[in-house]
Amino acid sequence: MYSIDNKQYPCSTSLTMKYIGGKWKAVILIHLIKKKRYSELRKECMLITERTLSLQLKELEADGLITRTVYTSKPPLKVDYELTEFGKTLIPLLKAIDQWGKETANKNEKIAIL
Repeated sequence: MYSIDNKQYPCSTSLTMKYIGGKWKAVILIHLIKKKRYSELRKECMLITERTLSLQLKELEADGLITRTVYTSKPPLKVDYELTEFGKTLIPLLKAIDQWGKETANKNEKIAIL
């Protein structure tokens, strides 16, 4: 059993999913293996709404997986996002998930590659 901020996780898998679970977190994280500006990330994650992307980035930052760096104080803001050292520990896992998805897409005739 694990506990973070009084929330309990029954196993290490559920603890991992606390950090990368949901529809978009792993997608965002894999795009941030290399540092990106917000606009670059937005283009690469076109199916994510602006609001959802913003909320997920805030959660990932609060969890210590990414850092947000603002370079200007006046709009338009220049903002970069990148993985923290803690976030970089997920790279092998993210790459394995990516590879599994590619292999599954190639083997499963129900999946159309667009």
